[in-house]
Amino acid sequence: MTEQRYLRPGWVTQHVFNRFVRFLTRRGLSVYGSRELRVRGRKSGEWRTTPVNLLELDGQRYLVAPRGVTHWVRNLRAAGTGELRVGRRVQPFSGEELADADKTRVIREYLRRWGYTAKKPARHARRQDPDEVRQWLERTYPALKARARKERAEIHWCDETGIVADHCSGYGYARKGQRATMEVPDPHIGINMVSSITNEGALRFMTYPGTMTGERFVVFLGRLLRSTTGKIFLIVDRLKVHQGGVVKQWVAAHADRLEVFELPRRAPERNPDEYLNNDVKRAVTAGGLPDSKPALRERLQHVMRKLGHLPKHVVSYFLHPCVLYAAAAC
Repeated sequence: MTEQRYLRPGWVTQHVFNRFVRFLTRRGLSVYGSRELRVRGRKSGEWRTTPVNLLELDGQRYLVAPRGVTHWVRNLRAAGTGELRVGRRVQPFSGEELADADKTRVIREYLRRWGYTAKKPARHARRQDPDEVRQWLERTYPALKARARKERAEIHWCDETGIVADHCSGYGYARKGQRATMEVPDPHIGINMVSSITNEGALRFMTYPGTMTGERFVVFLGRLLRSTTGKIFLIVDRLKVHQGGVVKQWVAAHADRLEVFELPRRAPERNPDEYLNNDVKRAVTAGGLPDSKPALRERLQHVMRKLGHLPKHVVSYFLHPCVLYAAAAC
């Protein structure tokens, strides 16, 4: 018997992402094969609904429960039948659970379609405070959003990143037993950038040499204010520069136009601008590796200016499950 394991969804997944997918699916828009599953409760006998993703493989249709033995899995085991809905289309079905030996092929394809591959796990800060993150998601940001609406302020998400000429985000090919290699510039070439984005698709950026300082951050803030006539609520991480004396003094002098708010500690996944950074790093080296700092700067500015004319693409950074809470209302 398979272990009865269940990973409870986080608050954002349960109350934001699932509701968003359900909203679209009920209106006939399938998101990566999304359906609304209807199955009778194993105890109450009443209809229960939940968004799921239908996988079609070799002419067969599968429902995969990536979180394990969820309530809908238990209900479907008991009922044996259910309904899948997209908009007004209803498809009754009967379900049969696969044996453990037959699940590997289906799960592998399910993960592939969602962009998951076997890889070295990324580091995650153990010292991240779940209560602080929950406070941000449930109270702090909703209150900030309500204030912004009342004061007609723009909410900008800001972050700094470093772009290097020898960045490689993909895979290479080599014979078995040999390492994949690529030619890179002899000197280590890099450039830094600070940017901000909004959930309406606005983008602002500035490149700079060396490390971020209070003086440089103030220059960026000044340019940011000149790009709009309204007020800005700027959300940043806990980089010390953001709360340094020079910055605090400048922000206080422009309090009628700008307010700065800090994300929870060690929670970069809650900042939509982080997903722009990842996208830009891939785009800068997609056409080949720049061989000089001017070439790298030119490539970076070209990518950013192009994104500046693609507001829908910028909005897509807010559709990652970790930052969906910050997406614009439908």
